[in-house]
Amino acid sequence: MATILVIEDDPRIMKALHRLFAAEGYQIHSASEGKQGLEMFASVAPDAVVLDLMLPGMSGRDICRSLKGSWPDTPVVILSAISDVADKVLLLELGADDYVTKPFSPRELLARVQAAMRRSKRIRTRPTIGFGDVQLDFARMQATKNGSLVPLTAHEFKLVRFFVDNPERVLTREELLNEVWGYNSYPSTRTVDNQILKLRQKLEANPADPVHFCTVHGAGYRFVPVPHN
Repeated sequence: MATILVIEDDPRIMKALHRLFAAEGYQIHSASEGKQGLEMFASVAPDAVVLDLMLPGMSGRDICRSLKGSWPDTPVVILSAISDVADKVLLLELGADDYVTKPFSPRELLARVQAAMRRSKRIRTRPTIGFGDVQLDFARMQATKNGSLVPLTAHEFKLVRFFVDNPERVLTREELLNEVWGYNSYPSTRTVDNQILKLRQKLEANPADPVHFCTVHGAGYRFVPVPHN
């Protein structure tokens, strides 16, 4: 039985989430403030976390940063009334796996949590991978290039993970937004372009002439583990 930790200070929403996840067979643990949530996480080691942003004592951003810093493979789905795009981008950069805005559809939230758990399970089954001069350890969230550590954000690891799980396949910007960012509506597909540019700068031998993260003009991007001769 999978376990979900809900960190939410609104008792009505907490009750609704208990009913939602219990009806699907999940074991539920809950906390109404941040410090308590972190302590409970360490105690029960949940399979996923549903996290409210506006909490007493400790902000949801700080909780997300702490959780992802110590347990990067555990999916965190943010639940908040804040809908500002800048907040969404910040949380994704901190490692949040998805973002659902209040008021929310219970079935949509359930689907997003389950999708995040499936993505996390795929990561754990293949914790390390290499291509070119790069080695990626997804369990420890460490990347090296020519033996030297390369700093990648939690979201950059998620993007690389999706590429390496789909080698040689053309991935559209829309698919990347949906599967990696975790939601369909996003202000601009330039977000994908900017993130891939950063990956090339960090992981390609020659970012100006990439051989692994390749552009397919008019379609999207393709990950090539071994450059073609």
